[in-house]
Amino acid sequence: MRVLAVDHGQKHIGLALSDPTAMIASPFKVIQHVSRLMDAAQVANLASENEVALIVIGQSFDEEGRPNLAGRRAARFAEALKEQTQIPVVLWDESFSTQDARAARIEMGVSRKKRAGHMDELAAVMILKSYLEANRPMVE
Repeated sequence: MRVLAVDHGQKHIGLALSDPTAMIASPFKVIQHVSRLMDAAQVANLASENEVALIVIGQSFDEEGRPNLAGRRAARFAEALKEQTQIPVVLWDESFSTQDARAARIEMGVSRKKRAGHMDELAAVMILKSYLEANRPMVE
């Protein structure tokens, strides 16, 4: 079962896609934000084209555990996406996904100059990786 993760931003939307076994998360694509409905339609089409069985949207929270402004935007995007596709859509805590993506790029030895810019695609990988690890069946 393929899973698509979405890092929803104000300017860019990062996407990550799992392999068919839902074990490996890979960067997939970054799309430019146009409008909520158009973005949702584009994500729904990409999910359908890639035989995705589940869409995971990262949602951020404030210190009290309530969705912050970006988290509320992600929830509204999730609702718009649910109207565009029959594929199940779930929200997933994306806390620190961008910081984790930045740390991963540092660990990979990417130069400071090349680390500049958006990390939406890699943040989506972090969201997907977190979701897959938390929902992986336990094997003894």
